[in-house]
Amino acid sequence: MEISGKKSFALIFVASILLFFLSYLIGNAIFQNKSYNFMVKYTSNDNIASDDVILVVIDDKSLTELGRWPWKRNRTIQIFDYLEYYTDAKVIAYDAVVMAPDFENPKSDKYFFDNVHKYDKLIAGIGFMNENFGDNIDAAEYNAILTEKSNLKIIDKRRKKQKGENFYKSFTPFLKDYFKNIKLLGSVNTYQDQDGYIRRIDQLVEYNNALYPSLGLIAYSKFTGINEFVLDDEYIRAKNDKYKLKIPIKTDSGIVFSYISFYKTKDGMYSHKKISASDVIKSLENIQQGKKPVLDAEIFKDKAVFVGANANAQALFDIKRTPISDTFAGVDIQATNFNNLIDNKFFTTSSVYYDFAIVVFAFLSVMVFVSVLPVSTALLCASCAMLLYFVFSFIMYDNRIAIGLIMPEIFMLFAIGCGYSFKYLVEGKKKEKIQTAMSKYISKDVMKNVVQNIDSIKLGGKRAEVTVLFADIRGFTSISEKLSPVEVTKILNEYFSELVPIIEQYNGILNKFMGDAILAIFGEPIKNENHPINAVKCANKMLKKVRLLQEKWLNEGKPKIEIGIGIATGDVFIGNIGSEERLEYTVIGDTVNTASRIENYNKVYRTNFLISEETYLKVQKYVDVIKIREVSIRGKAKKINIYEVLRILDDN
Repeated sequence: MEISGKKSFALIFVASILLFFLSYLIGNAIFQNKSYNFMVKYTSNDNIASDDVILVVIDDKSLTELGRWPWKRNRTIQIFDYLEYYTDAKVIAYDAVVMAPDFENPKSDKYFFDNVHKYDKLIAGIGFMNENFGDNIDAAEYNAILTEKSNLKIIDKRRKKQKGENFYKSFTPFLKDYFKNIKLLGSVNTYQDQDGYIRRIDQLVEYNNALYPSLGLIAYSKFTGINEFVLDDEYIRAKNDKYKLKIPIKTDSGIVFSYISFYKTKDGMYSHKKISASDVIKSLENIQQGKKPVLDAEIFKDKAVFVGANANAQALFDIKRTPISDTFAGVDIQATNFNNLIDNKFFTTSSVYYDFAIVVFAFLSVMVFVSVLPVSTALLCASCAMLLYFVFSFIMYDNRIAIGLIMPEIFMLFAIGCGYSFKYLVEGKKKEKIQTAMSKYISKDVMKNVVQNIDSIKLGGKRAEVTVLFADIRGFTSISEKLSPVEVTKILNEYFSELVPIIEQYNGILNKFMGDAILAIFGEPIKNENHPINAVKCANKMLKKVRLLQEKWLNEGKPKIEIGIGIATGDVFIGNIGSEERLEYTVIGDTVNTASRIENYNKVYRTNFLISEETYLKVQKYVDVIKIREVSIRGKAKKINIYEVLRILDDN
């Protein structure tokens, strides 16, 4: 079943739209996060972490100097004591969750639990979970205690339709004595994307119809003195005389999160200044012994200190995959969040609709280039567009605005491929139509030869042996005077339509129509050593076809038409003749003239099919002939023998 042009276009259009969306979805899933990582990493090289943030880490050095893990919990108290009482640090943020008792050192545990309430600067970590509490936890009691562990006022001005269903259903099951005594808790939840990378952090967690702040946000409150925050659909806002906070956020299933703006790291693990926990503990012990401390307490003055662990010991190894490093310390993620809050610098991400609109715009723009501009200009414009978009993306990321990078670039390349593929198909269709149309004026084989040698067409040709067939309608002038022009045209069109395919069937080419006459060539440009017999067989079949047409026309009341055919074999000049502006592929030579003159002798001897002696000598094994006589051919000094072909002896 043939498909119409409009239906074909509609099918191509629908298939293109489906392919576009499928490519976008697959490409977005594969490349979007990778391009985000790439841009964040390289734009973070100029983003230096604040000196207001210090990390105190239980690292390999600490374990080497103070003993293997696990330590007694009084070691943690030593860290807190030093930072609380012997430095002017503003905030101590403890990136750890205490859930399991130390059965080997219960006294140390009791000392830790009894003293943890003493620290006014201390904020501990809490992890919210999407599973319900276990049977060993009194959920109502734990939820009641949790409400006392935040001193922030969150004014929620979000639209209800954006709040969504709560994702978290419980939190880390602390040891009860620790949970009761710790004064402040902040969420340490980070969101890990499907590829395992952390790009965002929970700022506010909606749990039990209340909003709980992140460790970084509550540390920011204690650091700045701001404890009232306004939450709307796009930002968390707060301010006092010294600080002003406006951070972009997104809300999903009760989680208010921000995209982290990372800082440059020297070792791939820490972007903030790191101090070994052993140096802090030794400094405290030296002070208590009247010795000089290892650390100068001034380095902690007015600083926010984040305490955590990251060592090769199995329980302490805490690294995360982030856009800037696959070995980024977990405690530094919390510190980075706080640093972002102090700097008021987070990443803003473009919406899905914006990214898709940019892809569509980029695709269509390049399609326009391809459609209206020459190839070299279009490719140059497309390359410039790709370069400019990359520069634009880099500038946007440098200003912490994350937009889609790879997909617009990919779809600009996709547009080049689609554009030129479409043009190729369209132009191919046009060429086919042109060739079909032109083949009605010149031979299909000549047309094929022209197309194959399109770059080397020029005036000139060659000498070759061919067989020329000349067919003419007897007395057509007198016949046409009795008919109307429309009737004459119909008869000629039907006549030519029936005879031309026969010429092609025998590897001949129709050289031209000459009024009611046909000039055909065998042997060039279609190479064939048997061109004389092919020409003779062609003529025989043409005469048979004319006899059938005669019967048909007589039944239709049309005049009886007879034709005569003359064939000659010999050398001719064949090729492109004319001027640089107008060429004609034709044959010139005595053989053409001979074929025409021989055909005229059909009228003299009342025959239909005459051939030259040169032709006869090449086909005598295959034909039954009568030698007519020697005849004079105008332009030839010598007479030549001509033969009437009666029948083909072996038509195979």
